[in-house]
Amino acid sequence: MLEGIERINEVECEVPVGYVPGMRVSARFFLSEDLEESLEEGAVHQLANVATLPGIVRHALAMPDIHSGYGFPIGGVAAFREETGIISPGGVGYDINCGVRLLATPLRVEDLTQMRALVEELFRTVPTGVGAESRMRLSAQGLEEMLVEGVPWAVREGYGIEADAVHCEENGQMQDADAVPVSKRARKRGMPQAGTLGSGNHFLEVQVIDKVFDPKVAAVYGLEEGQVCCMIHCGSRGLGHQVCTDHLRVLESATRKYEIAIPDRQLACAPIHSPEGEAYFGAMAAAANYAWVNRQVITHEVRKVFSRLFGIEYEEMPLVYDVAHNVAKREEHDIDGRRETLYVHRKGATRAFGPGRLEVPADYRAVGQPVIIPGSMGSSSYVLHGTDTAMERTFGSTCHGAGRVMSRTKAKKSMPGKEVREALMERGIYVRATSDASIAEEAPAAYKESDKVVDTVTRARLSLPVVRLRPLGVIKG
Repeated sequence: MLEGIERINEVECEVPVGYVPGMRVSARFFLSEDLEESLEEGAVHQLANVATLPGIVRHALAMPDIHSGYGFPIGGVAAFREETGIISPGGVGYDINCGVRLLATPLRVEDLTQMRALVEELFRTVPTGVGAESRMRLSAQGLEEMLVEGVPWAVREGYGIEADAVHCEENGQMQDADAVPVSKRARKRGMPQAGTLGSGNHFLEVQVIDKVFDPKVAAVYGLEEGQVCCMIHCGSRGLGHQVCTDHLRVLESATRKYEIAIPDRQLACAPIHSPEGEAYFGAMAAAANYAWVNRQVITHEVRKVFSRLFGIEYEEMPLVYDVAHNVAKREEHDIDGRRETLYVHRKGATRAFGPGRLEVPADYRAVGQPVIIPGSMGSSSYVLHGTDTAMERTFGSTCHGAGRVMSRTKAKKSMPGKEVREALMERGIYVRATSDASIAEEAPAAYKESDKVVDTVTRARLSLPVVRLRPLGVIKG
């Protein structure tokens, strides 16, 4: 363990006040002993820096997939009081509302006799890679409505069914969205990209449930062993990136204007209810709505492919749930016996609300929110459920994925993409990508083992496993 860090228990560590100057609260991260070797000193330093920000509540937090990011570490969670706190793009990231959704199907693994043909058809249908453009013909007015309304707009336009919105966080629509502070440049970048997968670690996977941990909760979510599912991981594309870029410039000036002392310029921020803070929050929420629509349009195309190839009905592929893992939200939490309004930043962290919360869909409320944790091409993905412990300890938050342990540059040098693809094929996983280079940089070895990450949050009771999914076919950007 790094010097100055105290291990509280087998899965939790504390960074004490004083680790960096100006800390208002301590920082805590969840990491099992067998993941210690993956811990980056820089990521811990970033987490401690977050603890210096005004209005922070309890602790700066990080999940077991922690690694260095822009300002905040990836895997970071921080909540700020509405009256005295700040809003910071570094706590959300450039890919606003990068998130994951899971679609169920009525198919069994034995029905997939032509996996290569299925993956190739999905690859042809879903625009993928850097600069990929949608087949949608979106008007300026349509984009405006999308930014404000999110998934309900997409459903109204014929891209899905009404139940889809119910099974998204925030019903697929952040009510605080404001299209006005979304720049012309951001709109121009977003216009041709709604319904595209993008590049990097984004993917579309065909998976099979190979283990059920909790049959009762699995039944509530409509999941069972041997069932074929589809997982979609992507975000707000160029529009979200531009929103972050635009408002970072403004908030760097705002940090000086409001005399907020920060140890790192990447933590640029503004008071929540300042003009600059409200403009960023409104634009961020609009970009989050765009991301939900992006995943919704991809869902629409995936359903059509499955309907065409397997003769199943469009409605027979229900959306299990859609989670965001790069976003800031206004939420109510119990703090020292009193309900408070907080602005919770989750960057590379997933909401994991427990049973009874009204934000959880009514049909899932008794067991808690579904939590979707993707693997890394060759490793398993998981569905977990939120817990009361998460509500008490982490503002209802858990991990978001495996977490990188190797840079993309190093990954590409370690093993050629062709060899990665062939190795996965030997394991029965068919991978299709825009290039072998994109496969190499996302090789399974570049990530922590998802099993260990999930084991850590399970032992901490931040979320509990429901099912495990094994990849069968993968599309990478």
